[in-house]
Formats: sequence, structure tokens, C-alpha cells
Amino acid sequence: METGMNGASKHQPADSSRRGATVSFHNIHYKVKQGGSFFCPKKGTTKDILIDLNGIMKPGLNAIMGATGSGKSSFLDVLAARKDPAGLSGEVLIDGAPQPPNFKCLSGYVVQDDVVMGTLTVRENFTFSAALRLPSSISQEEKKQKVDRLIQELGLGRVANSRVGTQLIRGISGGERKRTNIGMELIIDPPVLFLDEPTTGLDASTANSVLLLLKRMANHGRTIILSIHQPRYSIYRLFDSLTLLVSGKQVYHGPAQRALEYFSDIGYTCEPHNNPADFFLDVINGDSTAVALSNTDKDGEFVVTWTRRQQFGALFFVTVNQCFSSLSSAELFITERKLFTHEYISGYYRVSIYFLSKILSDIITLRTIPAIVFSCVAYFMIGFKATAEAFFLFMFSVALVSYTATSMALAISADQTVVAIANIFMTIACVFMMIFAGLLVNLPSIVSWLAWLKYLSIPRYGYTVTIEVVKEEPLWFVSSCTGEEILKGQGVDSSSWDFWQNHLALCIMTICFLTIAYLKLRFIRKFT
Repeated sequence: METGMNGASKHQPADSSRRGATVSFHNIHYKVKQGGSFFCPKKGTTKDILIDLNGIMKPGLNAIMGATGSGKSSFLDVLAARKDPAGLSGEVLIDGAPQPPNFKCLSGYVVQDDVVMGTLTVRENFTFSAALRLPSSISQEEKKQKVDRLIQELGLGRVANSRVGTQLIRGISGGERKRTNIGMELIIDPPVLFLDEPTTGLDASTANSVLLLLKRMANHGRTIILSIHQPRYSIYRLFDSLTLLVSGKQVYHGPAQRALEYFSDIGYTCEPHNNPADFFLDVINGDSTAVALSNTDKDGEFVVTWTRRQQFGALFFVTVNQCFSSLSSAELFITERKLFTHEYISGYYRVSIYFLSKILSDIITLRTIPAIVFSCVAYFMIGFKATAEAFFLFMFSVALVSYTATSMALAISADQTVVAIANIFMTIACVFMMIFAGLLVNLPSIVSWLAWLKYLSIPRYGYTVTIEVVKEEPLWFVSSCTGEEILKGQGVDSSSWDFWQNHLALCIMTICFLTIAYLKLRFIRKFT
């Protein structure tokens, strides 16, 4: 079936000189496994997401439309080579040739949610994309000129030096933000630009302006393929080609302006004042069902009552405080998951570079500095030994416990997508580690088949090393007994070697947890 006519081929001064590619797809069939378990994976069933799709999309504005759950986003991902090849059959050709292995890096893909750095300006975001995605053979001056031209092409000159904005920082408007996302992909002058529901979250006027921008680019020879749910008529009339999907099946593929004629020929006539897009969905919506599943997570409570004022207990809660304070690090990779996945797939940087930069920025600003400030306040307020050696050992130990707990949080949350779920896992782990730290439960009294769990307790190692600051001081509740003697009663060795042995254990745990976090990011799903 034919697609719509492309626009004029007038050359635009901004990076539009490259003519868009022709994308054809043949016998596309995509299915996923459902219902299997870890122990019996073969018992699961398969569900067809896309069924025998065929067609061609030429330079112009090509729309994929359908009801919720029709498979339009999955189809877009297949065309963009961003779907897991497992379960996928058929062929996608670019200008008559198979997709190159690096097609994900050569094409542009604007995801549904905004994935730009809100703390950077529009110009800085474009410069960032140009620096990482354009070849090194292009000089810095040429990259700067390319950024300037793109800003003018997208109509972002007025806000070029304004921050994009975050939840805490006021930024540019929704339409300008969407155009910034588009510009991040146009910086490489891609042969094909994919957009996943670009009007989501935008008001009618802003959505119309974004589609007018895409139409202008399509008229200058770009191949633009987008998925869209239910556009208004002013947007629908801009489409050159229309693909209608229902339950993964193709019910129409051809020029958008001939779709009404096609439906009329098979017995469905659109009312004179009805929006064609609404009419199409009304016709096909009965065959599409969306099912929502709800999962309930249970959480437990942990209550500790401790009324004795003593330095021994203070050290315990100083250590535990560092563990629970590290819960905030669970957000480090989760909040930027979509941004990282998009930029990693698009070839912005290696996983190791991203991982190292995030770790260093988090440890220096959010772990080291707070640990130093906390130590300065807590140490002298509680009244520990007034010696420089004990103070700096205390500060070092507190920081090391914070590093280890942070590493554990990163290892737990690296493959999670919801912060609340990661926090639940982290809280449960911290609670169990508190039990085996050496204060709440006497370690020698623990049954042998559970005693090994103490070696996995971060608070236990931190608790033992911080005792160095009071082990020569008499405790308030037993004036004739030193902290070192109390430790022996609790089954904790505070000898000189054991002191540094605990530091070594914390370092090893930190390295192990960071390795796990890195491997989770390294082998993250590269396909949507």
C-alpha cells in the first residue's frame, strides 16, 4: 500500500540538507512471553503484540494511530530497532537495505517523557548532545554553529539561555521543552526521526504548534514517524501517511487523506462534523481492551524502644543513622533511568563513565560532607574522648559506614524502576542488619545456624570500630566497667587488629556492592 506524498524539497539552512530515508517493513510479527516463573519458564504463554504488518513510510509526516493497547508504541520501537529481537520476526529496510547495527545511534528517537537535564539551559543541552554524538572530525566551532542554527530552526532563540527546569526550578514552557527534546535528536541530522506520542501532556494549542513544527521539517524532506493516540482535526490534517492499528493488526495503511474514503467503501461513513481521528477510534475501539493489574506490597514495622542514656547506645544509633540516611541514594539511578537508557542506547557515553561520574558526585556532595558535619556535631555533643586521634577515627569510620550503606542502596536499586520499592528492600535489609549489629541481640547467644548473618551486617562493623572512641572510658550505667569490657560481653572483639579488620571488611563490602550496581546497569535492558 502506498504512503502519503512527501513535502517540498526546499533546502533549509538549519541542518536539513540530508533527505530522509524510506522505511519499509515486511511481515513484522512480535510476541512476548507471559505467565512463566523462574522455576518453570516453559509454562508461560505467548501474547501477540504485532501481527503481520507490511508497508512503507517515505519522507513526510507518518502517523501511527490506535487505541490504548493497540501496539502503536511497540510498532514504533520495532521500526526504530529498539525492541528486543527475542520474539520478533520480519524485516525492516532502510532505503531498501537492512537496518545497520548502529541504527539506534544514527536515527533520532524522542521518547514520550521529557528526558533532558532540567538544570541545564536549552543551549547547554544541545551542546551536550553535539559534543557526545557528533563525530570528532567536526570542529568545536562547527558544532557551535550547528547548535545555533538548530535553536533558530526550532524557534527557541528567546529561551536559548534559560534553564529547561525541574520540579524545584522554574523553567521553560511545555512546548519549548518538547522542542528541546526534538532538538537533542536533530543535532545528528538523522535520516529518520521517531517520536512516541509527542503531544502527551501538552494543551491543545501547544500540541498543535509542535505538530506544525514537525510538518515544516517533513516538508523539507525529513522522514518523521510518530505514534499518536487521538489527535484533533487540525493535527490530523497535517499527516501525510496514516497507519491504523487494533490489537496489533493493521486495519489501514496509506495516505491519511484517503482513509475516510476507505472506511466509507467498507460501510463506515463519518458524520460531516466529526473528527476523523475520533471516528476511526470509535470504529475500531470495540476490539481493543485494556487491562490494568494492581500489585499490593506489604511492609512491616520495626519499633525500637531504648531509654537508657549511654554512650554505648549512642554509638549504635550513630552507625544506624548513617545506614538509614543512605536511603536517599536509592533515587540516584531510578530518577534518571529513562534519561540514562535513552542516552546510553543513543551512544552518548559508556556505562562506566556514567556510573563513575554519578558515584563520585554522590559520594563527595551527599555522603562525605554530611558525614563530616554530623561527626563534628555529634562527637562533642555526646562527649566522647577529647583527643584528635579518636575524633578523626570516629569521622573516618562514620564516613566509611555511609559509603558502604550507600553502595548497598545502589546495588539494590540499580535495576528497580520505583523508588518506593527500592526503599522497602533497603529498609528490610537495614532492619535485619540492626538485629545482628551487637547491641539489640547478644551475638554469642544467637543460634549457630543464624550466627553467620552477623558478617553481613554493616552496622556491626561500624559499631565495632566506633567503640574505639570510648573503649577506655567508663560507661554511665556501669561505672566500674569500660567500653572494651562491655564489648567482650556482647561478643565483639575490639583489639587493634580487629579494629582495622572491620574497616577492611567495610571496604570490601563497598567494592562488592558497587560492582553489583555497575553490572546491573551494564546489563540493563537495551530495548524498550
